[in-house]
Amino acid sequence: MLEEDPTDSFLRYALAMELRAEGDLLGSIDRLKSLMTDTPPHVPAFFMAAQQFVQLQQIDAARTALRDGIEQARDQDDSHAASEMADLLAQLGNAGE
Repeated sequence: MLEEDPTDSFLRYALAMELRAEGDLLGSIDRLKSLMTDTPPHVPAFFMAAQQFVQLQQIDAARTALRDGIEQARDQDDSHAASEMADLLAQLGNAGE
């Protein structure tokens, strides 16, 4: 399906989630980063990337993804996603510092 429409955000996100399920976090994050740079950015990609960065102990990268994702969620009037990302950001606290 992606061959037919390589710009389909839903399919690209689904592939990233499948890679995550298979344990390929780096491959998943690469796909999510691509979604994060779309116009408009795919807001759920920021949260999922941040969660995976946390799994990889890359806390600074997780914080960056969350801060950028909160901004994008607010720009797209997605207060629920912004709230979820803000909660995770708060949970990270001083972790990794």
